[in-house]
Amino acid sequence: MTNARLTVDVERAAATLLAGGIIGLPTETVYGLAALAENRVAVERVFEAKGRPRTHPLIVHLASSEDLETWGVIDENARILANGFMPGPLTLLVRRTARVPDWVTGGRDTVALRVPDHRVALEVLAAVDTAVVAPSANRFGRVSPTTAQHVVSDLGDDVDMVLDGGPCEVGVESTIVECIDGEVKILRHGAITEDDIFVVLGVHPVTDTGESRAPGMLKSHYAPRARVILVHDHGEALDEMLRAEKSGGTAVLIEHGDVLLYAERLYSDMREADLSGADTIVAVLPQDSGLGRAVRDRLEKAAADQSGDATTHD
Repeated sequence: MTNARLTVDVERAAATLLAGGIIGLPTETVYGLAALAENRVAVERVFEAKGRPRTHPLIVHLASSEDLETWGVIDENARILANGFMPGPLTLLVRRTARVPDWVTGGRDTVALRVPDHRVALEVLAAVDTAVVAPSANRFGRVSPTTAQHVVSDLGDDVDMVLDGGPCEVGVESTIVECIDGEVKILRHGAITEDDIFVVLGVHPVTDTGESRAPGMLKSHYAPRARVILVHDHGEALDEMLRAEKSGGTAVLIEHGDVLLYAERLYSDMREADLSGADTIVAVLPQDSGLGRAVRDRLEKAAADQSGDATTHD
């Protein structure tokens, strides 16, 4: 269904949220499916629209980092990171306060908090004057949306309206950093890199790939309909494409030399491959550093089968 109501009217979008509705909300990373965090019925609609497990926690979006302590226990590390990167593509996972309802956290004692760096999103958050949950506005486990039309195509009438803020500039989800008990751990890589964190904190965070306790930590996620094959250079990519075509399939290549462009275009490229009817996507992995780590993470999860194994050719 493609008749969800596109709008650029911030006041109308805010009024819809305050009335208990759910909307497609633009951010700098991906489009979110937004609802008031304290409205249980509205948040339930978000889970229903996405087909998302109720135990999978949601990120709480705020208008200002000054609101963080209302919702979470902010230690020194979290405060330094907030001062350095908010608004921006950073999510802090911290102990929750009593204000945070169980339906946001999946019953966990932690909460994920973020202040998006997008003018339209911040205007909506300021207008509703409370916290909003906004997981990616797509069916659970599928490719995240980076344009308003992606949201319309995915969710149709399941969303009350989609606020069009243009294409997302970053293109991959926020970096999630856990700040608990004096430790700093990256749970999901994004545009805020390990080096960025080191610059402001003076310590290198560790990457935690253990128990899923924040969005994006599942082994299989961000998946297009087409099978995704990962390779390490252009020559390997051509070999895989030829192999796919010889077997009667249709293959599409995803490759960008500029990692910023790769992140910005990744999800759109996957969606375009699906729309073309391709049965195979051959993706060249970027370097495993900086923003390249985030792009690789999304590609590896997109390539993972149900057993959690990625299809990678060396």
